[in-house]
Amino acid sequence: MHLKKKKKCACVSLVCFQVVWVLHCSQLGCLPAISIFTMCSLKSQCLRSKSPFCFNPSGAGGWSPSDSDHYQWLQVDFGNRKQISAVATQGRYSSSDWVTQYRMLYSDTGRNWKPYHQDGNIWAFPGNTNSDSVIRHDLQHPVIARYVRIVPLDWNEEGQIGLRIEVYGCSYWADVINFDGHVVLPYRFRNKKMKTLKDVISLKFKTSESEGVIFHGEGQQGDYITLELKKAKLVLNLNLGSNQLGSIYGHTSVMTGSLLDDHHWHSIIIERHGRNINLTLDRHMQHFRTNGEFDYLDLDYEITFGGMPFSGKPSSNSRKNFKGCMESINYNGNNITDLAKRKKLEPSNGNLSFSCVEPHTVPVFFNATSYLEVPGRPSQDLFSVSFLFRTWNPNGLLVFSNFADDLGNVEIDINEGSGLNDGQWHEVRFLAKENFAVLTIDGDEASAVRTNSPLQVKTGEKYFFGGFPVQMNDSDHSLFQHSFQGCMQFIHVDDQLVDLHAVEQGQLGSFANVTIDMCAIIDRCVPNHCEHGGKCTQTWDSFKCTCDGTGYSGATCHNSIYELSCEAYKHLGRTSNYYWIDPDGSGALGPLKVYCNMTEDKVWTTVYHDLPMQTSVGVQLSVLQLNYSATMDQISAITSSAEYCEQFISYSCKMSRLLNTPEGNPYTWWVGKANEKHYYWGGSGPGIQKCACGIERNCTDPKYYCNCDADYKQWRKDTGMLSYKEHLPVSQVVVGDLDRPGSEAKISVGPVRCQGDRNYWNAASFVTSSSYLHFSTFQGETSADISFYFKTSASDGVFLENLGNTDFIKLELKSATEVSFSFDVGNGPVEIIVRSPNQLNDDQWHRVNAERNVKQASLQVDQLPLEVRKAPTEGHTRLELYSQLYVGAAGGQRGFLGCIRSLRMNGVTLDLEERAKVTPGVKPGCSGHCTSYGMYCANGGKCVEKYNGYSCDCSRTAYDGPFCIKGRCFNARGRVWENYLRTLLSSTDPETTATDLDLNKEELSFSFSTTKSPCVLLYISSYTQDFMAVLVKPSGNLQIRYSLGGTKEPYNIDVDHRNMANGQPHTVNITRNGRDIVLQVSSSLFGSITCKIGKIDQDIYKYNTPGFTGCLSRVQFNQIAPLKAALRPTNVSSHVHIQGELVESNCGASPLTIPPMSAATDPWHLDSGIFFVLFLIFCFIFLFPKSDTV
Repeated sequence: MHLKKKKKCACVSLVCFQVVWVLHCSQLGCLPAISIFTMCSLKSQCLRSKSPFCFNPSGAGGWSPSDSDHYQWLQVDFGNRKQISAVATQGRYSSSDWVTQYRMLYSDTGRNWKPYHQDGNIWAFPGNTNSDSVIRHDLQHPVIARYVRIVPLDWNEEGQIGLRIEVYGCSYWADVINFDGHVVLPYRFRNKKMKTLKDVISLKFKTSESEGVIFHGEGQQGDYITLELKKAKLVLNLNLGSNQLGSIYGHTSVMTGSLLDDHHWHSIIIERHGRNINLTLDRHMQHFRTNGEFDYLDLDYEITFGGMPFSGKPSSNSRKNFKGCMESINYNGNNITDLAKRKKLEPSNGNLSFSCVEPHTVPVFFNATSYLEVPGRPSQDLFSVSFLFRTWNPNGLLVFSNFADDLGNVEIDINEGSGLNDGQWHEVRFLAKENFAVLTIDGDEASAVRTNSPLQVKTGEKYFFGGFPVQMNDSDHSLFQHSFQGCMQFIHVDDQLVDLHAVEQGQLGSFANVTIDMCAIIDRCVPNHCEHGGKCTQTWDSFKCTCDGTGYSGATCHNSIYELSCEAYKHLGRTSNYYWIDPDGSGALGPLKVYCNMTEDKVWTTVYHDLPMQTSVGVQLSVLQLNYSATMDQISAITSSAEYCEQFISYSCKMSRLLNTPEGNPYTWWVGKANEKHYYWGGSGPGIQKCACGIERNCTDPKYYCNCDADYKQWRKDTGMLSYKEHLPVSQVVVGDLDRPGSEAKISVGPVRCQGDRNYWNAASFVTSSSYLHFSTFQGETSADISFYFKTSASDGVFLENLGNTDFIKLELKSATEVSFSFDVGNGPVEIIVRSPNQLNDDQWHRVNAERNVKQASLQVDQLPLEVRKAPTEGHTRLELYSQLYVGAAGGQRGFLGCIRSLRMNGVTLDLEERAKVTPGVKPGCSGHCTSYGMYCANGGKCVEKYNGYSCDCSRTAYDGPFCIKGRCFNARGRVWENYLRTLLSSTDPETTATDLDLNKEELSFSFSTTKSPCVLLYISSYTQDFMAVLVKPSGNLQIRYSLGGTKEPYNIDVDHRNMANGQPHTVNITRNGRDIVLQVSSSLFGSITCKIGKIDQDIYKYNTPGFTGCLSRVQFNQIAPLKAALRPTNVSSHVHIQGELVESNCGASPLTIPPMSAATDPWHLDSGIFFVLFLIFCFIFLFPKSDTV
């Protein structure tokens, strides 16, 4: 059932622009109403008239008070409540008198005024700029009131206040019921029980009480629904059913709203469909789902309004009944107020009244420059004050008064840490007499502050509330110290209630910048602008978000502190590990922890669950639930953006059939995304009731499509990968064929593994300056974030733009070094510019992050400092856009030339590639990734361009891994030979063949550690007598030996006199060009050495006995990596020969090989900034033929 919307009334103005209420409904015509106008100064008597004074049919005249100050107002009484939708103003006819800014207050009774709010602030309407033009403002939301008061804030400096107004709206009528805190109104069901799947409950209420049950219903099965006020907030408690075992717990409690005890009307709508609830309070809707698994609400006998029926239960008696007024109560299409007024419903615990009883309180509103001074009874020996206050500020002066005869003074302040700045009403009572004083807060006598110190009391003449003026010696003006911002009421001085209306009319005391009969406190945390669970705290005019522990940052906890995917972490240079990712960035999904496997070209994202492998199933129709380390929505975000996903599944069986192929109903199935059942198994696909063996036609029994369907008494197995990612992940496995003797089954389900990130590389190339892509209107009213990558060689161009009537949002490249973020939410255009010290049109990828919220706007480019612009404390906050979103261009401006990639707006990635496929002048994808990311291919790795990214080719290096940084390490005893000439001749790379056959030069690098000497680390020979050897001498010294063609003796180079066989890691780099040799060991450069003739060393062979024992890795000779080729099957591996045992292992597992090193001597210690790799044990000799003589 849906609520019917009331017909809207169209309102027109009369020819005479005057203060008059105008009605024009489609059936009633134009009906001017009799109005009473009140013109008043807060410090003088008010004038009243039943017709517009100073106006005439020609439009002349207008209101112009004798004093132009901030205490003037014009008030309209419409005789009864109206729905007000717009207001228009003019200045005084043909004069210099007009109002440039004003506020509008409204009220049902002419008391307890409420200011019109818009965008979370007390709204100041822009007024006129001359005396004759009409400025009309349509209200963002209509208000219902009998009285309207216009309060001028500013006016023409060359004139004074002058005003003609016109108010627009429609008639309003509603039945009202007054609840006195005792009476309860029950609505009894016809069938004694009410079982509903859908409910719509609506009403309006106003109260000055902070506690009270608005309505309540319950059933004998434990279902209930209760709406109540707690601490002036609205709480909905709902239970659609729980069970006695506790496995289903249906209680749900939701809190919304604040400051609801202001005795102003508040509107509530509750819409329920099953477990889905929309709770709307004063136009702010909150959506949630109830706990439990039930959809129906079962109530017995009745639902009661105004309180809970007396049942004798302690829980029912502990809650207060509602005290205040309700109107337009509607329960599932039944007009409760109308039924009560026609006496179709019988109240309990008293009688109803059908007019709203107004309280006698008169609040007073203080701002930062306010004070209220009231007289007391001087020279009394008893000092007594009491009052109620509410505020958000942690500090402020409440009361100050000087004793007579210079006996001292009394000052009562609210201090930080008191906990009294929560927006609630708090009562203060202070009593002082001779040698005794007591301060009581909220009537708590137990915690009252007392003193029996010597004290003389003689009351003074004046009591100051909220602040006080201090006369300065060198000036005439006043300063307000310790100012209080908030509201007070029930102010008593010397046990007498202060007549605030007399103060308002200047008959009693004095005041400055206070508003009497109004409490304009605003809760800036309702609605809560702190996103993702951020904690909101506030002062009088601002709020602050605390984002600790949320996984988000920023002024409103909007930005995720984590990367979007494993792919993003890879391109930050990270290695395989567990990482937190946030697939939708600033969206509603929270971060989750996954394992990122980056050992391959593609990055794998893995999400685990809690079901053990080989879980035994032994009862009929067993349901195995898989609980993941992430929600289904989070996993769906990963699978949706991935290029490929898979999940291993296995069914081991003994007399337990699986899919019951070829034609039977499946005994076992699995449940995937969206709780859909699936009847195919791993290795097969959707719509095919087969297992992998049925697809490959190799099942144990060819009559069946699954091994387990053969129903053997021996163990069989059906396994495979589920790779249709739209169905993943597996959330349940249901096993059915287990009711026969001897039937057994075991289930294994692997983690979800996804590869690639389509969003990260989703790109479009704009090839003409007039080309653009268009998308639906960007919805970012109060919170908007935009992020993308761009690269271009152009010096300017618009990235994107979205327009409203006057609002807009735009990002553009303004120059080769400037990026601009501009917008307008109604307060005037704002532009933020980031200036880069380097050119941004360098055809490299650059990242842009822009954000705008109600607190601030910011722009960041790459890692440059964040530019921030604070939002005004008052003004418009909503960004209202209507046009399409244009990417790559804007109307009448130069479009963007280049590439835009990974464009995300409020957590949603725009599919640029798909839209570019059907858009002229725009191409899907973007080339040139290596220009920006080639730097990540380390150690000589070659960057290879791909359509959706890049990869590193490590085939010509001694390294592996996605970035060529993983060195190959081996454990062996023996030798490795590689025929270098054959390797070169068999290479298909012309560059390798052309350059590396010439051995006039070579580059050699490797790392080693050992504790044994002597040994040969490396030996390179040819068919001639030429050779090169790297040795560790018996003393542990490192020696390089060269024998080149044309020399009579080899040349020996003693590299270092240190003991290199000390178990510590050492790195050796040797570069030779002709007779020039450059040696580098560890981090020490030994300079340039020219070969000289020396004696031939005959002992080189002795160094190879018994052989090298230790760790050796990352060996590379020119373009050849022999260690890598030894264990990696490539075309080079056929030329590598191994003698002895060769095993890849981790040297760190052998503490005797590399003993621990101190941080001071360890060059790989983390503090040194060098990445440490443990080497592996390997023994080898390289044999190379020589093609030419040096």
